[in-house]
Amino acid sequence: VQLAVEREAKRLNLYCDPECTELKAAAAKLYGVRPEQVLPVNGSDEILYFSFLAFGDEGRLFAFPDISYGFYPVYAAFCRIPKREIPLSPDLSVDYRDYLDLDATILLANPNAPTGTCLPVAQIERIVCANPNRFVMIDEAYIDFGGESCVPLIARYDNLLVFQTFSKSRSLAGARLGFGIGSEALIRDLNTVKYSMNPYNVNRMTQAAGVAAIEDDAYYRANARMIIQTREQTARRLRNLGFTVLPSKANFLFAGSDRIGGEAFYRELKARGVLVRHFTKERIQDFCRITIGTNEQMEILLTHTEAILNGKGC
Repeated sequence: VQLAVEREAKRLNLYCDPECTELKAAAAKLYGVRPEQVLPVNGSDEILYFSFLAFGDEGRLFAFPDISYGFYPVYAAFCRIPKREIPLSPDLSVDYRDYLDLDATILLANPNAPTGTCLPVAQIERIVCANPNRFVMIDEAYIDFGGESCVPLIARYDNLLVFQTFSKSRSLAGARLGFGIGSEALIRDLNTVKYSMNPYNVNRMTQAAGVAAIEDDAYYRANARMIIQTREQTARRLRNLGFTVLPSKANFLFAGSDRIGGEAFYRELKARGVLVRHFTKERIQDFCRITIGTNEQMEILLTHTEAILNGKGC
């Protein structure tokens, strides 16, 4: 990836390819679709924004979980689109039955953030089938950490849009690259939005990095498997310390303990130089999201966690 970026850095006097031709071809080959079904974007947040503009208005609301990616309600408010936030189940999972026969555009992060829980493809397909006249959008930012992608469903359903990012499993967060996959008609609609705003939304260095990352897909898949292994080891040890840890298919864990509140746990770890994320929503305020790092980093987290629970100082 670095060499590909360095080569393109010498050509910054030239505009980038607005069609992202090579990048689309590489992604299409990897996912078994046609290039016309792929839309590269400046991070998956951009295709999310495009989708709110293309598929929502004051009379067409968006439905998504009440606990999920924080930008969903932000974009709804910014675009003045009504929203319906559907509560998660008592176990903090998404119940697919809540999304059947909705008069709304459906938006689901799968795996969900910040909980990490994941719906199987069969349940996603039930949602798509039950809403034939509405768009269903699946945000698969974390799908490579153990989930099953819905991309194969696109061959059978024109109302499904799947989007992914290079920020997580491909370690290119700073490059700002994502892509959407859907029917050719759906991608044409999203391209109309793109070309009305910024035809050159993916710069030439990022396009080159994306192609190189796809060509080295085996490396990134292997790295994701290592993260999964570390995640499961960490989850097991946290449970042994008395934590409730949700089943995760992401590169993080969502964990809480009745021995210490979520905010207190977050602050105690921060005082020791270990950063996790705490959320203040009432239903999840006793949990923290723990990103999976190296084995050594997770060992530091666990050592400090045990010390905190035992009342030892920094």
